[in-house]
Amino acid sequence: MAGTAGSSLTAELNRLASTTGKAAQGAANVYAGTSGLGLIAALNIKASGVRQPSAYKGLNDICNELAGTTGKSASDALRTL
Repeated sequence: MAGTAGSSLTAELNRLASTTGKAAQGAANVYAGTSGLGLIAALNIKASGVRQPSAYKGLNDICNELAGTTGKSASDALRTL
């Protein structure tokens, strides 16, 4: 089910993680099946499973990778999932 137009990054991460009220970092960790990682780290692990920190993609790029899209903002990309 796709997200809601105009929703925030935090709202989309909570939707994907099936959580409510978590900060973006917490929701990203639930979505990625990780704990204690930063937002970027959790999403990179979700996308690759083994990506090293030196190869982490930035927020927009990693969200586009997860969504199979290109050139979208992080929120817009996650709304397509």
